[in-house]
Amino acid sequence: MTPAPTGRNDGRADGTAKRRAAVLGSPIAHSLSPALHRAAYAALGLGEWTYDRFEVDEAALPAFVRGLDADWAGLSLTMPLKRAIIPLLDSIGRDAASVEAVNTVVRAEDGTLTGDNTDIPGMVAALRERGVESVPSAAVLGAGATAASAVAALARICTGPVTAYVRGPARAAEMRGWGERLGVEVLTRDWERAADALTAPLVVATTPAGSADAFADRVPDRPGTLFDVLYDPWPTPLAARWAERGGAVVGGLDLLVHQAVLQVELMTGRPGPLAAMRAAGEAALRAR
Repeated sequence: MTPAPTGRNDGRADGTAKRRAAVLGSPIAHSLSPALHRAAYAALGLGEWTYDRFEVDEAALPAFVRGLDADWAGLSLTMPLKRAIIPLLDSIGRDAASVEAVNTVVRAEDGTLTGDNTDIPGMVAALRERGVESVPSAAVLGAGATAASAVAALARICTGPVTAYVRGPARAAEMRGWGERLGVEVLTRDWERAADALTAPLVVATTPAGSADAFADRVPDRPGTLFDVLYDPWPTPLAARWAERGGAVVGGLDLLVHQAVLQVELMTGRPGPLAAMRAAGEAALRAR
């Protein structure tokens, strides 16, 4: 683990102070967040802002957070830290509280730390960008933190039930519990029936790479919208077949960019430049 660097705020003579931000997680080397945030700083003219990545696990997180000094504006958090960070914060926003997951931390001038979740509004924004404002029902493939965020996002655009396809009764109970908490009717089905999900107006795939590949041959002739949260490699077999059949596809890069746009605004106070950040993400993926 690399400790959080500390040091004095040595801003430029014109008074522009250095500000720092970073993404934490384990593993973290694959993260596109530095490319997105650095592109935002360049587009916004924030020449004194820097954004790094640090390999930090749950055990090392408290020490890292204690080491944050006045130079730090905020943090982005990925797995496995989205819940581990909560006891270390002074407060959390409504979205973060709704799914018990924080992916953004903002450090105020007085040193207080506020957690928020930009995954939820980021999902909604990514769908709306593709014209998906409302759907009568939806399906979610998988369970876990991303699936919970998907249910929270669907609470804002889905007027009917959400069917979650999961493995095992424990995951099923967990997803129904999120539905009750978020005010969404969540029905659960066994993973063996997951191909049935493909006929839903909106399908959100939250499973790890490869898990949904087998469903590519089951995509209907006139599919609705697929939101596949993966972005590397892209397109997934499911997303590729979906597009071939004429369905709308929203990808993991769309989610990553939209949630990062909101992070930039929370940390800098200025709207994140969507086009510049998306271009940086696409370029970073091409370079891999």
